[in-house]
Amino acid sequence: MKAVFNNPLFLLIATGTLFGLYFPLGKVAGEIGISAIAWALVVSVGACLVLLPILIVKRSFKLPRGATLRYVGIAGLISFVVPNILLFSVIPHVGAGYTGLMFALSPVFTLAVALIFKLKGPNLVGVIGIALGCIGAVVTAYGRGLSADATTIFWLGAALLIPLVLASANVYRTIDWPEGACPDSLAFWSHLVSIIILVVLLLSIEGTEALYPLYGEAALTMTQALLAGLTFPLYFRLQRYGGPVMLSQVGYVAAVVGMLTATVLLNEQYGFLTWVGAAIIAMGIAATIYSQISVVGKKAPK
Repeated sequence: MKAVFNNPLFLLIATGTLFGLYFPLGKVAGEIGISAIAWALVVSVGACLVLLPILIVKRSFKLPRGATLRYVGIAGLISFVVPNILLFSVIPHVGAGYTGLMFALSPVFTLAVALIFKLKGPNLVGVIGIALGCIGAVVTAYGRGLSADATTIFWLGAALLIPLVLASANVYRTIDWPEGACPDSLAFWSHLVSIIILVVLLLSIEGTEALYPLYGEAALTMTQALLAGLTFPLYFRLQRYGGPVMLSQVGYVAAVVGMLTATVLLNEQYGFLTWVGAAIIAMGIAATIYSQISVVGKKAPK
């Protein structure tokens, strides 16, 4: 079982699927008046509530010091606070499916930054998968923008910031990963930093009344919190065992899951070009999976 939970391919598919469910939940939350800051807070609180007992049982609960303290401080801000506020702000304006597809652009940005820092990149098939994902995302964005008004176009542009932020966070977490650190511990403390920042922002900008809708929608809130708790232990393991470029490819899986759930559950409508883009993204996912399988096969003992 431990080998499965440390397998990059399993972690990629599982984490991407869980992330894909964030988008329809985020849209529902926005439509009923829950602010982006409050919903981002739910994500980090949910992650901490699940991770804390895991750390206690494993006897891995330790206060961060030195390099680890720096790591969780920066990671909490650029990995969770900024992207989640941006994500949940954009979803009500451009839709859950399209926002999910913007995650699919993060591998391209991540690959570029990773190559700048001379980190390990994918093989040729992996590069083809990344390229297909990028092409699919561009086709989808073009199709989505054909009938958009000025306000929507602004939010479509804002959505393009999502992969840029994610790429920066992906690479930072790899190059500054503390030696010998436990992934669950880093996830917990990074989210705790995120909670502190989000609470300060919420109290300063919106006040405690921004929390009231969460109580009125307890089932929705608890679902998102539980989903976050399941996601981030896998997410940080994928960071550890798969590296920044593979981690960024979570976006491909999340894009397809988000678009399908938004279509089926939320009745979002997409044009022909959007579905063509989604199909190209699916091809990118297939190439990525094949790339990882071939790498594992080469490393296996003869």
